[in-house]
Amino acid sequence: MKSSVKISALKSLLRWRAQCRRAGLRVVFTNGCFDIIHSGHVRILEAARAKGDRLIVGLNSDASVKRLKGASRPVNSQPDRAAVLAALEAVDKVVIFSEDTPREILSKIRPDVLVKGADYKTHEIAGAEFAGKVVRIPLVKGKSTTAVIKKLSGGDCMEKMK
Repeated sequence: MKSSVKISALKSLLRWRAQCRRAGLRVVFTNGCFDIIHSGHVRILEAARAKGDRLIVGLNSDASVKRLKGASRPVNSQPDRAAVLAALEAVDKVVIFSEDTPREILSKIRPDVLVKGADYKTHEIAGAEFAGKVVRIPLVKGKSTTAVIKKLSGGDCMEKMK
């Protein structure tokens, strides 16, 4: 399957979600900025996919990332971030949302399982009330987009690339 087919507008995603429900498939949802994909992201996405039959990834829009992370972010554009996520085997669908949290789309998708990193306390997880179950996955220590950006902006990495 071409990865571009995995990127869906909300309306078509909801039709797909209804088909999954009718087929008795357990749908998992997770979300994030996924600005620079690293092994921590891959681990969470694979763990999320293992919690059900299908995985939807909610992707923060560029404007949303900028509001959440600051003016210098995102590093990668929304279409690029969506394309990389869609190319991952663990991901079945990618849907972009403009709000700062996925609460609104979760109220429509109503996944069987909502997965977030364990850095969130259960009561802090936006839209948790719309999921059948909430699962928190431990993060991989030292793996974050901020750490990647910090390493890249340190002179030693740039010197080695010359």
